[in-house]
Amino acid sequence: MYRVAAIQMASGTNVNANLHETSKFITEAANMGAKLIILPENFALMAKHSQETLDICEPYGKGPLQKFLEQQASRHHIWLLGGTIPLAANDSQKVRSACLLFNDQGQCVARYDKMHLFDVVAGINECYQESDYIEPGQQIVVADTPFGKLGLAICYDLRFPELFRCMIDQGADLICLPAAFTATTGKAHWECLLRARAIENTCYLVTSNQGGYHVNGRETYGHSMIIDGWGTTLTGLAHGSGVICADLDLDQQCELRRKFPTIHHRKIQCQAP
Repeated sequence: MYRVAAIQMASGTNVNANLHETSKFITEAANMGAKLIILPENFALMAKHSQETLDICEPYGKGPLQKFLEQQASRHHIWLLGGTIPLAANDSQKVRSACLLFNDQGQCVARYDKMHLFDVVAGINECYQESDYIEPGQQIVVADTPFGKLGLAICYDLRFPELFRCMIDQGADLICLPAAFTATTGKAHWECLLRARAIENTCYLVTSNQGGYHVNGRETYGHSMIIDGWGTTLTGLAHGSGVICADLDLDQQCELRRKFPTIHHRKIQCQAP
């Protein structure tokens, strides 16, 4: 058994204020006994304009946002999944939306760059074009941790089950998904997609979502959840900012996979990009 926490926020445009709130929630989660803590997508900044995201972009391996995550992980002796932060891309006019995993010594041990970009019309006067300022990643990431093999995905990735299948093929026991899912799409699809990804892969799914109204006019859905491989929601937070925790039992999951071996019954195998 080990305890994992997901933090839900409604980040704004003031980076220092967002980091202060993040620090408070990490401390709360650590005090609740969490050994792995997940932050939401864009925890440090929900920008009004893409230029604001470019302005805080950091080279991989150094910068105030990465230093913050490093210090939080080492100070609390926790594994910390840093939601997403903007890192330098090959295209100087774009960023990589990067999810960094820090161990309890404050070392960055894994990096996943968001692969699927949110270029959609979600509703009337609600259009998103992440590819205008984000450069997509191309690598599937599953990291070795004391809590089993941990797969990484971000927000819009949730709609692409082949990515999750590839992580399972790499041995994932647990998949974490930082997100800033919109209220419009969240109401329609969030929970059913989460439960489907957990059920079809018989794995734990930990989601940390933005949830609230943002200065940039965007409304995010919240409803951060921790779901087991049977599709049971162990805990969740519908609205507002806060922390959720659950104890995960990998032995129980192994037993579920033994009795209900759907991932071994597949006739079609995915091909990693």
